[in-house]
Amino acid sequence: GAIVYVNQAGEEALYAAGWKNRAEQVPADPQALFKIASISKLYVATATAKLVNEGRLSLDDTLADYLPELVGRIENADQITLRMMLQHRSGIPNFTDNPDYPWFETLPNLDAYLAYALDQPAVFAPDSDYRYSNTNYQLIGDILDKVLGYSHHQYIKDEVLEPLGLTDTYSLLSEVDSLERVSSGYHYEVEPDLKELDHTSPGGSMIATAQDVGIFLKALNDGSLLNEDEQAIYSSIYEYEHTGWVPGYQSIARYYPDTDTVVVLFVNSTGGDTEATIHIIYDRIVRIMGG
Repeated sequence: GAIVYVNQAGEEALYAAGWKNRAEQVPADPQALFKIASISKLYVATATAKLVNEGRLSLDDTLADYLPELVGRIENADQITLRMMLQHRSGIPNFTDNPDYPWFETLPNLDAYLAYALDQPAVFAPDSDYRYSNTNYQLIGDILDKVLGYSHHQYIKDEVLEPLGLTDTYSLLSEVDSLERVSSGYHYEVEPDLKELDHTSPGGSMIATAQDVGIFLKALNDGSLLNEDEQAIYSSIYEYEHTGWVPGYQSIARYYPDTDTVVVLFVNSTGGDTEATIHIIYDRIVRIMGG
């Protein structure tokens, strides 16, 4: 199944095709909730930019400053700054790159994710290269929780979601009132529906409708979410579009300033040829929209 949201110069459109639930032949629902995976990192980076602007975080403080218990467990912890983690320039190993990482299991807690990245050599010296690492955002989530004194999920809700009126965005699958609202997810040659597989690591845990993601992305890009100072900080630390992938769910969310257009695509299939197919479909949609 596929869901498409388009906002072009303020005109919204939603489309859906295929199945929300293949076994029960429930048609794809454009308002269904979806695991947005790493698109979540845009929300975490937004929260970080706001806290930096408030003076509660410093981009130049190190991992050792914020989480001293990880010194000796993560190489170069005393040299890796918050800015480097946000920009994936830390050299910290990506826990999902560990060959033993269990993609098709719900892990018991956040420490279980981090265990797949601890006590490993750095991928490169801090700030010497770029390599995408989910571990960066896992640690940023921990830092935000520590600085706030409460969950960064609540901060995102209070400071990002509620100001935009986004009532169909959740930080965790467990927050959703009914799993019936969540699209089923399927992986090539894996039999069960993956809807109940829970991914709780910061930067990959969020659930949302395509419309909510599109509204957020437009606001992030057009300056209506962040003030001028926050926007400048955000621009210095992270990107303005993202893709997402967890087993059974893949997504693309991008903004095109020349035409003031947001295009969000959700597909509830992974594996096989689907990773290539989703980009072909997305590019066709963008061409149709004149992006």
